[in-house]
Formats: sequence, structure tokens, C-alpha cells
Amino acid sequence: MEEVKNNNITEQVKFLINQSKIKVANAVNTEVSWLYWQVGNRIKHEILQNQRAEYGKEIISSLSISLSLEYGRGWSKRQLHHCVRFAEVFSDSEIVYTLCSQLSWSHLRLIIPIDEPQKRDFYIEICKLEKWSVRVFQERIQSMLYERTTISKKPEVIIQSELELLRKEQKISPNLVFKDPYILDFLELQDTFSEKDLETSILAELQRFITDLGTDFAFLARQKRITVDHTDYYMDLLFYHRRLKCLIVVDLKIGNFEASFKGQMELYLRYLEKHEQIEGENSPIGLILCSGKNEEHIELMQLDKSNIRVAEYLTLLPSKELLKQKLQLAIEIAKNRIEINE
Repeated sequence: MEEVKNNNITEQVKFLINQSKIKVANAVNTEVSWLYWQVGNRIKHEILQNQRAEYGKEIISSLSISLSLEYGRGWSKRQLHHCVRFAEVFSDSEIVYTLCSQLSWSHLRLIIPIDEPQKRDFYIEICKLEKWSVRVFQERIQSMLYERTTISKKPEVIIQSELELLRKEQKISPNLVFKDPYILDFLELQDTFSEKDLETSILAELQRFITDLGTDFAFLARQKRITVDHTDYYMDLLFYHRRLKCLIVVDLKIGNFEASFKGQMELYLRYLEKHEQIEGENSPIGLILCSGKNEEHIELMQLDKSNIRVAEYLTLLPSKELLKQKLQLAIEIAKNRIEINE
């Protein structure tokens, strides 16, 4: 009995020590990042006062030498350029200090090269929400997550509104959850595969699939059977999204989107609404994953009114340049359609 008590005390003390270490590490991280912003802000003002481009290079070079002699490594010209960029991108000191307490300097260094303010805000808020490591955060940026997320194809006023809602109230919209395309290169499928192969591979790599979907997705069932008028139907994959508070059906298709897919998904969603949805949950959402999309079909069928989304999946990761061109074209087309319909 005495031994059990001692073990409990030991574990409790260890917990207190570890919690204290975490708090100290977080406090140090906040102050280091805040220092970098202050240094960058001071250099920025010095350069602006002189108004000579060459002076900026001179002051950074001389400052780097002086600081490195005094404090050792960590004050290279590259680091000082990062500090200046940090101050240029974020000018409000109060916002900066809050940000420094939420994300590490390694996270912030990945954000500051991004030129578009809305894109920057998206990555900041989603990273805080998902609590990504630096490695995962870098992978998300490199995979062009923002451009693949539905929100990037919306008008600027909607992007700002939904990011503000996420920032202030931690409320996330479907536009911030769903993507197009989904990159499933980790499944390592052969050139020819069936819907069953795709489903089996996804289940085998479920953790990585959910990481790409988003960490709020919880897997519920594979090939969930429902019976309507004595006829059995099977949903490929069924998930629950914690923050959206709704069921999500994923239907896997080989080939391009077809009009018949809508009716099948509507049946699944209406069934879930009637038989599975519980009090306090939102209406279920359907995600049809196809290897290709017929854009005019999707536009004419007004799938969003039925709570249905369609996205492509890529089983091979294209070059970043090709993916960038493809996504930029998709964003332009989507925004042009919005302008025409207004």
C-alpha cells in the first residue's frame, strides 16, 4: 500500500515538473519571437529613415558581424532579413505579441514569406486550430493547402468573414474544411485500380487520409449498409466532423463526375437525416471524390444546395508548378462564375 502511495506521489511530482518545463519553454519561445520582431522593427525604421537601398544592405551586414561577435551564432544576415520581413508583414505590436505566444518562431518563419494577407491569415488560424508541428505545417504549405481549400475560391468578403469567425469564436465553416483536389499519393496505387482498391488503400492508410482531410474527422464506418424499400445500399466511408457537428459521407468514384452520382448521394444524406442524425447535430454533408470533374455538370446541378461537394483526387503528386497552374485556374473560374451570378 505504501509503495502504491509513493508511486502516485512520484507520478504527480513528475507531472508538475513536466508542466512547468512546458510553460517555461513556451514563455522563452514567446520572448525570443518577440525579440526578433523588435529587432526587425528597429532595423526597418533605421532603413526607412535613410531612404537608401544600399544602406539597408550595409546596416544588416555590419549588424550581423557585430552581434555575432558579441552573442555568437544566430545573428546571420539571413536571420536579420527574417526579422525585418517579420516586422514588415506584421506591423501591430499587440497582434504580434499574441501571435508569438501561439506559434513558434519556426512556424512564423514559414508564414512571413507569404505575400497575400488572406492566405497568411488562413495558415495562421488553421495551424493554431490543428496544432501542427513545424514539419506538418511546412508540408501543408508546400501542398498548396490554401489554394486547394474551398474558401480560396470564394469572394474576399466571405474569406475575411469566415477567418474572423474562426479567429474570434473558434467556429469553422465547411468552406474551411473541404478541399479540391485531395492529394492521395501516399496510397501508392497502381496505374489501374478499382473503387474497392481505392477504398481498401484509404483504410490501410487511414491516419494519413484523415490528416489530409483534417484532424476533426472521426472515422465511423466502411461500407455502411442502409435499407430503403427492401433495397440495400452501401456508403463507402462514413465520418463525423467534431467542429461542424455533422456526419460526412465520402463516396469514392473512378472516372469523371456523372449526373447520377447526385441522386445516390442525396439518398444517403436524406436517410442519415431521418434515421441517424441526433438532436444538436447539423445536416449531414456528402463528399463525392472523383478522379476527374465535369465542371458544367457540377455548376448546373447546384450541388451545394443539396449539401453535396465534389472534389478530384490525385493519386500521383504533380510538379508544384503544374499544381499551381491548375489551382490558380480553378480559383479564377470559380470567382468569375460568382461575379457573373451576382
